[in-house]
Formats: sequence, C-alpha cells, structure tokens
Amino acid sequence: MPTRENGNGLTLLQRFVPDGFSHAATAFVESLKINSISEKQRRNRRVVIKRRNIYGGHAADLINFYLRLADIPIRFLSDVRKWRRWETNCFQMLNGDRFHASVTDARTISLDKLPGKSLWDHMKERTLTKRMLIAAGREFRRAHGHSLNGSNAPWSHADASMTNVIYNPKTGRARLIDFKIVHENSLPAVARHADDLRVFLLDMVGMIPARRWLPFAICFLKAYGNREVVSELRKQLVIPSGLALIWWNVRTNFVKSAQTNRRLRELRGAIARLKKRQPLTRGVRARQRRRPSMICHVRSAGMPTAKSRTRAIKEIAKAVSPGMPRRLPTKR
Repeated sequence: MPTRENGNGLTLLQRFVPDGFSHAATAFVESLKINSISEKQRRNRRVVIKRRNIYGGHAADLINFYLRLADIPIRFLSDVRKWRRWETNCFQMLNGDRFHASVTDARTISLDKLPGKSLWDHMKERTLTKRMLIAAGREFRRAHGHSLNGSNAPWSHADASMTNVIYNPKTGRARLIDFKIVHENSLPAVARHADDLRVFLLDMVGMIPARRWLPFAICFLKAYGNREVVSELRKQLVIPSGLALIWWNVRTNFVKSAQTNRRLRELRGAIARLKKRQPLTRGVRARQRRRPSMICHVRSAGMPTAKSRTRAIKEIAKAVSPGMPRRLPTKR
C-alpha cells in the first residue's frame, strides 16, 4: 500500500488500517487470554492469583510472531517457568518492602493485592490529579534504577500502562504491577525506559481533556526527572506506520490519529522548551549551590568559637599596625 501523505499529514495506511484490520486484530489479541486472574482471601490479607492457561504459551507465541513482524521490541513471556520467575521476582524487587509474591504451583503464582486503585481507573472516574502523576513519575524513576538477579542491565517494565500503576492515597505512593512482557535485550536501557514513559503517556493522550494534557504530561516527566530518557522519549513520540500501527492504536485506545498527532506534537515542543529553560533534575544543582555552614559543624578541641573570632577581628581593626593586636593575649 502506498505510504504517501494526504492533506492532513497522515499516510494512506494510517487512514485505512485502524478502521479495518487493526480493530479485528485487536479483538483477536484480546481473545487470546494468556493468564486467568482471580482474587482470594488468605488469612488476614487479600491476594491475586494468576494462572497460566493451558494454551496461554501458544497464544503468547502467536502475539510474539506479530510483534517480530511489526519490529516492535517487546515480547510476551511464553515459557511458563520464565514467566513465573520474572513476575514474582519483579514484584518482590519493587514491592517486597511490604508485600509478597510466591510461586504456588507449576502454572500459578500468588501476589499480595496492593492497596489503592490504578491510575487508569482514576482517569476514567475523572479523579486523576497531579499528585498521583508525580508519585507515578517518581516510582518509574526508582524502578528504572534497579537491576534484577544481579544483572548489570537496568530494569524496565515493557507494559507500563496506567492500568499497571496502583496509587495508594493513604501513603501517597504509586507502585507497579503486572510483569508478563519484557523488552528485547538488544534495546538500550535509555530506549527501554523512554518506551515505558511513552506507553504511560499514550494512555492519557485520548482520555485527558485538552486543557490538562500538557500540564499533566509535563508534571509526570518532571517528577521522573531524567533528562537523557526524556530526550529519547521526544524522539519516540511519533505515530508509526505499517504493522506497528496496529499495536500503536491498541496503546492509544484507538484515538483518532489527528488528535494523537496534534497532542504529541505539542508535547515534543513542550519538552524542547523545558530542556532550554531548566534541567529536569534540580536537586543536584541545588545541593551544589549550598554554602558550608559555620554553625552546624561539630566542634573539636582547639576550634575557635564565633565569639572569639569576632573579638580577634575587632582587635586587628584597632591595632596600631596591620596584623598587630593592640593588646597581647594574657596568660592564665
């Protein structure tokens, strides 16, 4: 199919694929239930039970076949053993300070249910706030600083949608869940981290009112605070073509391409202006500007006090010649 642009700046493929084949493909992908999810009460806590379906591995292989054809650098974990290990290890790494995950049997894992609601639910209910987005940005920055199983490669989520970010209003903290997808190992860490941010923002692109789109997006990126990753994100905020457009429309919830293109163009411009005005990370510069404190230093034997220094300065000022005090120090 030709890829030349029409008057609206969209390719012919972008005009026809979303309205036909992409909807059918999305329905097909959604029908391939890889895992079944349920909740149970165990003693005094609520747990989420995830079980790999009998044909889940084959379904994941089928989706991965499309992802390879479309040159999309993510993969579903089709091997049940790899999935169990990855899902539980990621959960423990990020949420193990208060919550627990374990392997129950050959096809099942158990995870503590996190308190709070997903940011996707908050967005649908129109209760999403900047405070929640700040918490999400900080959690992504924290998570991206981890490495799993002693690996030197920084961790990434690969499915960082708003449905997988849980916000607890009591603690004001966001946490990440659902780790059934991974990035390709060949993808650099900066690109993987930028892709996580892009997936998160694409959930908002068609759901947030126009007047809140840029303030909310910039608030999230400032809280994340990594200039290198945000610069890479700016390059990724472009609508793809070909088979990759199908997955893109799934990520954007089939928002019209014209609206998506307009909002992404606005965000690219806002990121460029943000880079010129000030760095995203302010903490380092603020610390560099601080002056050493005389008062807060721990005193040691022989260190003059503020009072003795003031007296010495006055004596020097009154001296007959520079550097000679008017009175010699007396011995006691």
